Formats: sequence, C-alpha cells, structure tokens
Amino acid sequence: MRFLGINAIFHDPAAALVVDGKVVAAAEEERFNRRKHGKRPLPFSAWELPEQAAAWCLREAGIGPEDVDAVAYSYDPALVEQRPDGDWEDLRTRYAVRAPLFLSTALPGLDAARVRFVPHHIAHAASAGLASPWRDCAVLVCDGRGENVSHLAGRYTGGELEVLAAQPLPHSLGLMYEDVTEHLGFLRSCDEYKVMALASYGRPRFLEELRELVYATGDGGFHVTPIEWGGYAKALRKGEPWTDDHADLAASVQARLEEVLLDLARWLHERTGERRLALAGGVALNCVANTRLLAEGPFDEVWVQPAAGDSGTALGGALHLAQVHGEPAAPMSTAALGRGFTDEELGAWLDVARVPYTRPADLAAAVADELAADRLVAWFQGRSEYGPRALGHRSLLAHPGHAANTERLNDVKGREQFRPIAPMVLEDRAAAVFGRGPVPSPYMLFVHDVLPGWRERVPAVVHVDGTARVQTVSPAAEPLMARVLAEFEARTGLPVVVNTSLNTAGRPMVDDPRDALECFGSSPVEVLALGPYLIRRGEVFAS
Repeated sequence: MRFLGINAIFHDPAAALVVDGKVVAAAEEERFNRRKHGKRPLPFSAWELPEQAAAWCLREAGIGPEDVDAVAYSYDPALVEQRPDGDWEDLRTRYAVRAPLFLSTALPGLDAARVRFVPHHIAHAASAGLASPWRDCAVLVCDGRGENVSHLAGRYTGGELEVLAAQPLPHSLGLMYEDVTEHLGFLRSCDEYKVMALASYGRPRFLEELRELVYATGDGGFHVTPIEWGGYAKALRKGEPWTDDHADLAASVQARLEEVLLDLARWLHERTGERRLALAGGVALNCVANTRLLAEGPFDEVWVQPAAGDSGTALGGALHLAQVHGEPAAPMSTAALGRGFTDEELGAWLDVARVPYTRPADLAAAVADELAADRLVAWFQGRSEYGPRALGHRSLLAHPGHAANTERLNDVKGREQFRPIAPMVLEDRAAAVFGRGPVPSPYMLFVHDVLPGWRERVPAVVHVDGTARVQTVSPAAEPLMARVLAEFEARTGLPVVVNTSLNTAGRPMVDDPRDALECFGSSPVEVLALGPYLIRRGEVFAS
C-alpha cells in the first residue's frame, strides 16, 4: 500500500512517501521553494502545503495522487481546545479542518476522503519508534506544541504504541527554549541551535532559580512557570553583541533542559523497563542534551530521528498509517531520501551553464588533494538529506587542521562566529579521536569530546568546550565519502574532514544543481564537486 505523509500546520512543511512499509522518498518544502523552513510558523500560514515536495515524492515512486491509498496529515484539529472567535489560533484550526480539500486541489486526482488526521505527537512518536532499528523501545517526544500537548512518553511493543504520559499545554520545554531564543535576539522556531552553541560560552549561574520554575512533576510530565527573561539579561535585538549575562542565561536554560529531560527519561524507564529509547520532536535536535541522556540516563541505547523536528511528522504520519493497515515499517537506514540526479543530468546542467569542468578518474583522490591544499570544497553527491543536518550529500568540506577555517567558513556562510563547525570521521577511526559520544553516530545528533592530543591537530572542529558534533562515516553506507576521508588521511595524517551544510545564511541547504551552481558562484568556495565532475573557481572565472 502507498501512504503519503504531509506536515504543514506549524513550520518545516514536508512530505514523505511510504510504500509497503518502506520509506521511498521524503523531502522538505524549503528545498523546493528556497524559503528557510518553508514558511514562518504563523496561524495564517497554516494553509500553505508542501505541494512541490509532495508532487516530487509521488514522481519519485512513479505514481500519481490517485494511486495513494491514504494521506496522513500530522495534526488533528478535533483535539484542539476551542478558543474564542477572533483568536489567531482558531484560524489555524480552521485551515487544518479544510486540509483535505486543500490537498485535493494541490494534488489533482487525490480523493479528499483519503486524508486522515494523525495527532501531531503520535506522528512524532512514529517517526522515532517505527523508523528506529527496533520493534520494541521506549519513545520520548518533546517539542514546542501540538494540538493540546507538548510532549509524549510511551513505548512501542511489536510496532504498537502505548502512550504513558503527555504534558498538556501551556507547559512546554520547547516553547521555553523558543522564548529564550527570541530574547537573545535570534529567530524563534528557527535559531534554537544558536542558543545551544552560545551556552558553551557561559556558566549556568541562573540554574538554581530556573530549577524553581521548571521541573518534572514525577508523573511523567513537567511544569514550566512563565519566566521573565529580562531579570537575567536584557533582551537583544538581532545583530546586537551578546555579553556574559546572555551566555550565562543560555547555559542555564540548556542545563535545566537537560536535567528535566533526564528526569523524564528516568520516569519512562521505570515504567517500561526498556533498554532502548527513541527520540523525536524539535527538542531532540539538541545534540548536547541527547549526549547527556545517553551518558547519564538509564537507557543503554538512544536513537534519534534525523528529521526530529516537525518535518519528520510527515514521515511519522505515513509510517503510522502503514502500521495501522498491517504493514510494519522497515527501519530507516539512511537520511538520503531527497532528490538525486544522474551523472548525465548533472553534466547537462554544467553544459547549459557553460561552466568548464573536468571528470577526474579518481574523484575522491582529487578532492582529497584540494582539501589537503586548504581549499574549500562544495560537495554535491547522491540524494539530498531529509532533516536539518548536512550528512555528506550537500556539504561544504574543509581542512580541520587550520584553526582559521572556523572563522573562514562562518564568514563564507554569513554565520555568527561563536557557532562551531562539525567533523566527519571514518567509523573505525572515530574512537581514536573522539570520546564519550556513541559510535556509530551517522546523523550528527550527539556531541563527542575531542580527545587530548587531537584538539591541537584538528582545531577547526573543536568547540569552545572541547566537544565536536561528530558524523561517523561507514564505507558500506557511504563508500565515496569514506574514500575521501581515507585519501585525506593518507595526505595529511588527519582522519577528520570539516563538514558543514552547503548553504549561506538565511538560505535552505542546496538541493538541486542550480542551487549548487548559484551557491558556488556567489561565495568564496574554490572547488565544486558536482557528482563525478570537478569545477574549480580559477578555471571558471578565467574563462
């Protein structure tokens, strides 16, 4: 059977297609419409659907809208508490009620009667528990909000979900983190990862006060008292410089989030006795908290959905419907679920653009040469990643041995200088360089300590607190990138390469060849590896 998943109600609109229990395609609308996060998370944008992503998913499978057995819309308006007329939230609900009609209009041939409303946190839970490597596991979802709750705790047994706890709104750890994001001058529902990065520069000196305001309630839920952030640090406007007070506030909120998540995990473990935990929801993108959950929590293994934010509910909704219809989900083995292009298609793009290029006999060796010479390489290979992390398919690569490359890459991307850049490393070499975090770690969702002796050798990927957000690379799963890493180590003695997303500030990650060429042409990147082809800046502009 064929199940199409749709996320549209808040932010990160996305579509995913599951056929006979297997994920065939998944993509975020931002990669098509080129608007970061697809749209802003406002009630009056709730009508906007991931039309291009959904149409592409169907084309990828070679089917039309009329061939879909059911559509999962990852929000159930029937669960929303009624609000007085004129409330903006009421507008969001009105749009959600009409989603079947909107979808049948956007995808001609789709029967509106085939649309099913899947509760937001059930879709999140399915994206974790059903996509994980396990049939039996505990599942913890934590985000800003759904219809009427902000979290879910439960367990999957044989693919069936048992909900054990859910925290009613207005209490929300995700909204708390969004609030402090906005207070610190960043964009809420967008820049929360910047708060996590800034936290490493501060001390959690407000932690005791926050413990009185934010705490687990002992029944699987938690309490969040409205917080007057101005009592800790003045509100910042976008672009204003941060102070020690702002870094300390970020550190305090980050620490309290971690503590409450640990309390929730311990309660869940006591109730289930499970050894394994699957995570989803926007809070699960907090890789620092994930690492602490694994290191100090009661679970032996933790798996995090790579698209843990709202985009992942498209996948979770489709998997949930498949399970309901008796089609158990196959484990999610890769996040490379988006668009890909043949060598011939890529070559045609280059010919149309009249860009000079070469086709090296050994692309991995050629790219390793460029990296060893300290050149920045835009890397475009295979199918694009589903979720917010660049995982070696739409990446910007660099030499990790030069500390200046951190500032250099942040300048190229137009990012704040306090933000770290991440390393890639071969799976079997990771333990020699990094400690504490799990190995393998293919989705860059945990932090690792950079071991003594290596911090001076790979300074570009070492954050101020001595950690790095590592992606491990398996030769079986990623043979080309594995060869680049091996060739780079042969030339430099370093088993690590810098990996950050291939985009510039405020723009979504590069997705198709036009995006790659535009990014290459507008930023000081020396080399573009587009499929098997190599484009060098000097040759382009010399022509």
